Amino acid sequence: MMTKKSLAVLPFVALLAAGCGDTWGKRAVTGGAIGAGSGAVVGAATGMGPLTGAVVGGAVGAGVGAATTPSRRDYNRYGY
Repeated sequence: MMTKKSLAVLPFVALLAAGCGDTWGKRAVTGGAIGAGSGAVVGAATGMGPLTGAVVGGAVGAGVGAATTPSRRDYNRYGY
């Protein structure tokens, strides 16, 4: 069983890993993986079920990861 302390750390881990990938596809895949893992934990903790949580979290994570891909213009502006 997950404790409240370990559930509180989960969003910070997701934020640290959210910057992974510099292309649309890489960000969608990493966002989907992070979302699926987080969704499975939340689904198990809330009684919704880990599989349902993983599916919903993965879909949302992939969408957010793809939507937050920096444009090529930003690469030159910020130097990465």
